Amino acid sequence: NLKLTFDETAKSTLNVSGVTYDAAGLGLASLTVGTDFLDNSSANAALTKLGSASTVLRTEASALGSNLSVVQLRQDFNKSLINVLQTGASNLTLADANEEAANSQALSTRQSIAVSALSLANQSQQSVLQLLR
Repeated sequence: NLKLTFDETAKSTLNVSGVTYDAAGLGLASLTVGTDFLDNSSANAALTKLGSASTVLRTEASALGSNLSVVQLRQDFNKSLINVLQTGASNLTLADANEEAANSQALSTRQSIAVSALSLANQSQQSVLQLLR
């Protein structure tokens, strides 16, 4: 048996049960080549067993196909979720070069204006001192 868990709380699961596909598992172990096909009744009995085995195989193939669909849908969902999370993480960690260049230029301009303002203030103080002398 295989148990697939789809969430962290183990509430969403899928159990896949194995079966035996040999002659005994399909109910065909009692067929004998030399005796079961000698007359119509034994041939019909063998045909009935073969029909039952075919039905078992079809049922199991259908169940496996259904389980495969569930697993593939979950795989697609997980791939999409991974892509969304990676995109979000990239958006949080990768800086926009143009925006950062503009921020750097703005900071440089502010610093230049501050230096010019200090220089002008210093010059005006010196001018006032020269007038007072």
